[in-house]
Amino acid sequence: MVTMFQEPLAAESVKEKARELGADLVGIADAAELNAHPPDPDHPKRPMDISDYDADRVIVLAKRLSAGTTKLTRWDERHKFYNDELALTAIEAVSLELVLWLEDRGYPALIVPPTHVDPLDYRGDARAALGPILSLPHAAVEAGLGTLGLNQMLLTPEYGPRVILTAVLTSAPLECDRRREEALCLGASECGRCLSACPGDVIGHFDRDWEACQTYRSPHGFHALADHIGRIIDEPDPAKKKAMLRSKDQFYLWQSILRGAGVVTGCRRCQDVCPVGDDYHRLADALAEIPEDTPEKQARLAEMADAEVAGDLPESYQSAERWIGALRPRGDVK
Repeated sequence: MVTMFQEPLAAESVKEKARELGADLVGIADAAELNAHPPDPDHPKRPMDISDYDADRVIVLAKRLSAGTTKLTRWDERHKFYNDELALTAIEAVSLELVLWLEDRGYPALIVPPTHVDPLDYRGDARAALGPILSLPHAAVEAGLGTLGLNQMLLTPEYGPRVILTAVLTSAPLECDRRREEALCLGASECGRCLSACPGDVIGHFDRDWEACQTYRSPHGFHALADHIGRIIDEPDPAKKKAMLRSKDQFYLWQSILRGAGVVTGCRRCQDVCPVGDDYHRLADALAEIPEDTPEKQARLAEMADAEVAGDLPESYQSAERWIGALRPRGDVK
């Protein structure tokens, strides 16, 4: 009965509409592949866990981050946080319009924002790094938009990692895109700039300490709010309590709650300095130098590079090879 209300719909028509609405990149993944290959099998977060009815396809949408803000090199630049939050708002609006457009053609659909964390995942640890209900970087790989890099971020040929993602789940029987087999990441032996630039030094060999990263990628997030309120409660002096309520920390937290800048957006130094992407030529003049680099970071990169050249790749790569892709044969370490 339902099918009599559904218009014939081609994948290219959906992509054209998404681009018309404002998406810079769009790809379509088969939800069956995401259901069969969750990034974390112990805690699978799959399309099938979101909907029993309208999750056959995952349409992944990307909005590029502006070049102007990318060239602001301080990791804690609040103007950058606000601009990124506006880009996120824009791609979420595109997602909503695409959902309504699909539904007008007879296909119910659901938005998956990058910030939607299942409250049931929370276990009382404000600093725990909680993932969203669906890993959008992995979905983007399955949708043919790119591959994961040294620090597990999505890399795209057009914009490198300088994109914000959302997804739309739908039952529309759309042709799916193919996953890329070759890695876009240059690896530690030819690059490693993300590791060099990380202010928290949280990047490993095709891995990342997500909990340590949380302090930087969400500097005014829930952990910061919980810590700040805890300090106010513990302060015995009433005058100091009042001063803390009027402090710069409190003001930043209040501002961030208003728009999410510094909560859902934050540090992206690893995204900024990545040389992958057709857009990087516009950025290189401001980003060539990496002041956060240290001899210790370079020593670790050299160890990783030696392992890559020897073909001795870590378990973190082997478990994620599906999404990282095959590394290019490595020559002599530079």
